[in-house]
Parts: sequence; C-alpha cells; structure tokens
Amino acid sequence: MSTGPQPAIDTSVPHSARIWDYWLGGKDNYRADREAGDEVLRYVPDIAVSARQDRAFLGRAVRFAVERGIRQFLDVGSGLPTAVNTHEAAQRLAPESRVVYVDNDPLVLVHARALLSSSPEGVTEYLEADMREPAKVVEAAARTLDFGRPTALLLLGVLNHVLDGDEARDIVRRLCAPLAPGSLLIVSHTCDHTSETLDGEAMRRAVRSVMERGGTPICARSRDDIAAFFTGVELLEPGVVSCSQWRPDAPVPPREVPHFAGVGLVAGAS
Repeated sequence: MSTGPQPAIDTSVPHSARIWDYWLGGKDNYRADREAGDEVLRYVPDIAVSARQDRAFLGRAVRFAVERGIRQFLDVGSGLPTAVNTHEAAQRLAPESRVVYVDNDPLVLVHARALLSSSPEGVTEYLEADMREPAKVVEAAARTLDFGRPTALLLLGVLNHVLDGDEARDIVRRLCAPLAPGSLLIVSHTCDHTSETLDGEAMRRAVRSVMERGGTPICARSRDDIAAFFTGVELLEPGVVSCSQWRPDAPVPPREVPHFAGVGLVAGAS
C-alpha cells in the first residue's frame, strides 16, 4: 500500500472513472461527476445498465480466459475499484493467477492499493503508466508477468479515451506484440451503433455533452471500428457485440446496451 501523500483531486471537472463509479452505485465521485453522469443519462437512459453489463462482461471474459488455462492478466486502464474486479474474478477460479493493473491516474492507483489485495497464492500488482506509451507498460508489467506464457490483455472502456483511431489501433497492436500464442485480447468500448433498441445519435450527443463539460476526452465508435482493434488476431465468436450479449450466462441474453465488446485469440493459436 502506498504511504505517500494522496494526489490532488480536481473535483470541479468530471472524470470518466468517477462518472463510471457513479453509474455503478459507488461512492468515489463528486458533484461534477454526478452532474455529467446525469446529463448522459438524459440522452442515454440505459447507460448505467450498460456500465453494469460491462462489469458482468469482464467477469465472463476472465472466466473464459481461466478456462483456457490462462493465469496472467494485464488490465490496462483499470479505473476505480468496484464489484467484479479482474483479480477477484481470476483468483476466485485460479488462486495462483497473476494480475497487473495499469492506470495513468494516481488517484485510481491509491484506491486500488488501499482496497484490492491478492490471494496468498497469486500476485496483484499496480502500475502507474499511460497506455499511450505501450513499451513502458510492457516493460513494467514484465517484472510481474512472464510474456513467454499466455496472457489476457484487457482494454475495457479505455480505448474510447483515445480520440484518434489510428493511434488507438497502434496502441492495441503494440500491446499485443509481446503476447505469447494462446493469449487473449479483451476489448470493450462505447458504441454508437443504431438498432431497434439502440440510438447511436443519442450516444453521440451524450459524448459531446461530456466533452463540453471539460471532462476526460471520450468518443464512441462504430461496431466496425471496434472490430478493427482485432486486426491481426482471431476474433472469436460471437464477434463484436453488445457486451450484454457476449456469451451470456442466461439462456435469453439481456437486451443490447451501447457498450460493445469482443475477445480475440493472439497469434492464431488453437
């Protein structure tokens, strides 16, 4: 646990991790975050449901990875601790799992170090690093993870903060480059897909509203743009879909939410 001073917090500007915390019913948020979150809810009433479904997707994706024999997890842009954290989902099934959380927000890491602890058999580590510098992320994570063995790389709700599509795809490519065959790429992303139940234009208005408040830069992407993150890896069934409908536990999947997700197999391993 960190014993240094906590970082200064600007409570006057909404922050994406704290907005997400608000939607999930957490307590680590402030008035500016709640106001921004409520503004998004005005455009996209199901956004809080989307946040909860994204956490449920994390749990299913981690279980899928463990069932494939993976015992290493690199969670980049992990956000504030909440229910169904990566190491809890992994170590509940495989206590020896090694998990590295990465975030560029020192406040997030203060909370993580204070609240999240590993199983005795496994390892849970926290790195302050920026995904826009993939080489530094990989170098630091390699002190805990063995990249010669399969690893699950999680990029959940974080690539939407990289507004330039080419840059976002390059980040994914460079983070995947050191992964061993049999590794998994797990992505979720705000989506402006339009269907019978989703209003893509409403999502775009909500994103603009958050940006106008001076909050964390954010964008929504199309299903095809999200699928492009899996270039060079084998996108597994059912492809890029609403996170609520990625291999759901219930016989009847929950309705679509405007957060899409997919899982890809690295290096064409069987």
